[in-house]
Amino acid sequence: MATRGSRSEKVKRIFQQFDGNHDGGLNREEMAVLVVAVNPRVKFSDEQINAILDEVFRTYSEFIDGEKGLTYDGLLRTYDDGAGDVDRDFDALGLELMKPEDNAGTSIAADVASSSSIVDERVMEPHKKQRTAAWAASPNHGIVFDDTWKLVDDLEILIKRLKSKQSKDGKVKNDNSDVYSEGWSRELGPSTELSDKRVSWEETGHDYSVFVKELGVLRSRSDGSRSREEAFDGHMAIGRVLYDQHLFKEALVSFKRACELQPADVRPHFRAGNCLYVLARHSESKEEFLLALEAAEAGGSQWAYLLPQIHVNLGIALEGEGMVISACEHYREAAILCPTHFRALKLLGSALFGVGEYKAAVKALEEAIYMKNDYADAHCDLASALHAMGDDDNAIKEFQRAIDLKPGHVDALYNLGGLYMDMGRYQRASEMYTRVLSVWPNHWRAQLNKAVALLGAGETEEAKKALKEALKMTNRVELHDAVAHLKQLQKKKLKGNGNGNGEEAFIIVEPSKFKTLSEKTTLRMDLSTALDIRSFQRITRLNRCDIDQIKKEINETDVPLSYSGGVPEKSIRKASLEEILRRLLKFLKPETFIGAVKTINQKVFSVLDESESGRLDLGMFFAVLAPVCGGSPDKRKRIAYEALLWRPVNEGSNQIRKTDAQRYIKLLRAIYIPSHGASEMLEIHGEMDTSLVSLAEFTAMFDDPDWGFGIMSTLLKLEFGDRNRHGSHVCATCRYPIIGSRFKELKSHFSLCSQCYSEGKVPPTSKLEEYRFKEYASESEAVKDKCMWFGIHSKASSPAAS
Repeated sequence: MATRGSRSEKVKRIFQQFDGNHDGGLNREEMAVLVVAVNPRVKFSDEQINAILDEVFRTYSEFIDGEKGLTYDGLLRTYDDGAGDVDRDFDALGLELMKPEDNAGTSIAADVASSSSIVDERVMEPHKKQRTAAWAASPNHGIVFDDTWKLVDDLEILIKRLKSKQSKDGKVKNDNSDVYSEGWSRELGPSTELSDKRVSWEETGHDYSVFVKELGVLRSRSDGSRSREEAFDGHMAIGRVLYDQHLFKEALVSFKRACELQPADVRPHFRAGNCLYVLARHSESKEEFLLALEAAEAGGSQWAYLLPQIHVNLGIALEGEGMVISACEHYREAAILCPTHFRALKLLGSALFGVGEYKAAVKALEEAIYMKNDYADAHCDLASALHAMGDDDNAIKEFQRAIDLKPGHVDALYNLGGLYMDMGRYQRASEMYTRVLSVWPNHWRAQLNKAVALLGAGETEEAKKALKEALKMTNRVELHDAVAHLKQLQKKKLKGNGNGNGEEAFIIVEPSKFKTLSEKTTLRMDLSTALDIRSFQRITRLNRCDIDQIKKEINETDVPLSYSGGVPEKSIRKASLEEILRRLLKFLKPETFIGAVKTINQKVFSVLDESESGRLDLGMFFAVLAPVCGGSPDKRKRIAYEALLWRPVNEGSNQIRKTDAQRYIKLLRAIYIPSHGASEMLEIHGEMDTSLVSLAEFTAMFDDPDWGFGIMSTLLKLEFGDRNRHGSHVCATCRYPIIGSRFKELKSHFSLCSQCYSEGKVPPTSKLEEYRFKEYASESEAVKDKCMWFGIHSKASSPAAS
């Protein structure tokens, strides 16, 4: 940690470098040159430069010396406030510290000596200068009162004593949490906010109880200060020292007390928010950051320097709750307030990737990398976004760049393994997963994927060992299915479709050759569509959202009318819609909710937001969700009708317009049956039918098998039976245990799972002119059918029958 002395020396050299006319101030032209010089990778527009200068000269107006511009003290204050990184800028400019004799007699050196009584005191007491973190000397974040230094001294003695006792007992642990994959949404504060080594304290023992008791005495001393301001200073300093030592629960107590003493001050709310986030109390963290934001905006220019970081950390807290679209808004705001904030851009890009907006994600991540080329996390997320867009060659380069910068980058290694799997490069994929496991030995998904990669590479024995290791890590049912699948492959010696090694796994038959025995057997194309919708339900968990919840939202949501499209609409922004989705899917964990929002954004929002305005018709949104929510089919249709009736265009009527019903059904088909719906959407423009339709007429339109949403009957069949297992039956093509419906071919007697049946796959040994299938929803149906068959044939062969 650089001392205040070395920081001020570096700032002085930077100041002298750009004070071209040597008048003791940096005017707008000189400041503009400085901003450009310390950000060599950024191409600023004139508007951006002017915006930055306006902000600096407004925020630090007390340090502006007439036409001379920003004084040395002002520049020092900007660095103290975190507006720039002194060490980075100093190195970027290629400057060197002057020798002590070069400083003699300069007015700036005199200014440094007299700039603060605290600095004077620290110069006189070098032990403080050496051991105190840089924040303590900051005018906006540092220690103000002399007695606070005494509190800090005593607290550091208590912490050293606790650390000594717990180290002796082996209770203090350094958890190098940096090696663990935390995904694309888990950054907090500036890069120096938390050290790479996370200290874990034992909080249940006697030593810790004694420490907390003694800490309480220090807090009481702070409360007994001569003024409220001094008590506030004491609690903030105690909180900062505790936070730096990773004693987050105790730090939170101090920051909360500081909030009580000065509720309108931004700093304690901001610090409390950071503590709560680290403690995984994301909702409370968000509330503190919102209070900090409110206080900062009410405080005018005083807190302008902190606004970008409040927005960033608020965004991170929102992501902790799974609210990624809402987080994007705050990252954007931070990037607007501070155009050089590369972390805000990185987080924005990562969040956009998280909700499936890959093109925008690539743009933001490339900007972040342009500003900071050695940003490993940004390279990793850019690679993931490029892979999602199909640009695999550049994705590999970006993943490799992230790994070069940080060899133990778990996300980069794991995702590169997935990319190699997608490309069929199984040996390389296996190597990547092995490297993940060397960093994170209990990563069961990496272990499972390694087994699959080894299987693809033809190393069956090694794959079996890897699967057994994965089973030791977790007892998930998909691993048992994978083991059963491996056994089937070994039994049949199938090598995969069309790879030239032995027998093909399957052939694909054209749809016209697939016949059904009766109307009870689902048509192949219908099943394919219904499986896609069912997959959407599984990812979003909307089928677990009772349809009555949609009804409740319709009754309780108050949305102001919007006339942006010429007609009145109850339209809301995506971020507000995300809040409604969070209420509907409140049972989901944050990470699962993020996946649900991503799928809804890609499949539903993209169709409903045709103009890309970022606003959606809420009534129409409720209506298109209704058919895939939980509840009886009749109730789902009725709520969809009521959602359309709730829209302003139908308000005051007990029936909806036919044109609205037609548009709704075509939107429904465009979202859930896109192969048919896209062309149909073109037909709805210009229709002016003003007639009204009742609920019964709407239901008839909805159920129409050709032009409605008749697929719902097949979807319902899947909802009720797609978890059924069929004993020892395995699919004749994919060799996995059959779950859901079993489709039995009546001539060749092979069975297919729902997925292979929907894709038209049959075993190559059964080449027929026509295939006739019977569907069994459960094994009991098959047994019953078999008994009936034997009964009929036994009667036919009995003496009485002859």
